[in-house]
Amino acid sequence: MLDLKKIKQEKPIEELVKFSIILIDKPAGWTSFDVVNKTRGIFSSFGIKKAGHFGTLDPNVTGLLPICLGDSCKIQEYFMHKNKTYIGKMKFHKKIAREKVENGMKKFLGKINQLPPVKSRVKRQVRQREIIEFKLLDFDSAKSEAMFISKVEAGTYIRKLVHDLGESLGIGAQMTELRRIEAGIFSEKNPEYTTLENLSGLVRDKNFEELKRYLIPSEIILSFMKSFPVKEESITKLKNGSPLFKQMLVNEKDAKTIQELKDAFILLSENKIIEIAKASSQFQNPEIIAKPEVVLIR
Repeated sequence: MLDLKKIKQEKPIEELVKFSIILIDKPAGWTSFDVVNKTRGIFSSFGIKKAGHFGTLDPNVTGLLPICLGDSCKIQEYFMHKNKTYIGKMKFHKKIAREKVENGMKKFLGKINQLPPVKSRVKRQVRQREIIEFKLLDFDSAKSEAMFISKVEAGTYIRKLVHDLGESLGIGAQMTELRRIEAGIFSEKNPEYTTLENLSGLVRDKNFEELKRYLIPSEIILSFMKSFPVKEESITKLKNGSPLFKQMLVNEKDAKTIQELKDAFILLSENKIIEIAKASSQFQNPEIIAKPEVVLIR
């Protein structure tokens, strides 16, 4: 059973920092890159040279921005493409009844086609995205303003979603505020959720016991990815990039399960992550079960 609290307690602070995730409350006016740079700088005294984020937030958007530190950057991709939840405000260009807005929002639920906005960093081509939730939290008919919540597939542009809603209603609408409250398995309700100012102070004052409260061990990836134990004598070979063979597994019966997996999985030794691998039916050697995607321990 995954015990993150035990991992925090047992790992020295230097080791914990180098394979951890930080949940930052991104302020308005900062780019996601700004936050990553600031976080890397805060932890530079621990030898941190790499940091990354799990999904861009526009400068004026606030809220949850998970940051990976050190070796956690190697597994960044496996956290990225998860659903996101936002709370925002929008303003309609003309008076409209609440019921019409709610009915209009319902039409955007499910799979939709979305063209990224002109100022986006991705290629402007229509993409399909899923809108899981899109509903009003509050509505001010006098001001033609509304507060909403939306849970969406990663890569969905909320500003464009609001714009398209306004177009569909025939009155126009624009997003005025947006805050991300969930990103995949992470939420602003996580007790580790914090600010750059708080982290900076804790590191400056060398208050490492308190700092540990805000470091999420990257072993949390085990909470949503399948894992299989390997024999201790196989670790060196796997570290050096060897493919996975049946005889390397603690339970050789796992080989059949692995070969049926479509997604990547984790190889462990005594609950320590060795690598992330992926099976394939295309290997030339039939004895090879899987090949490494990311080797975490060298």
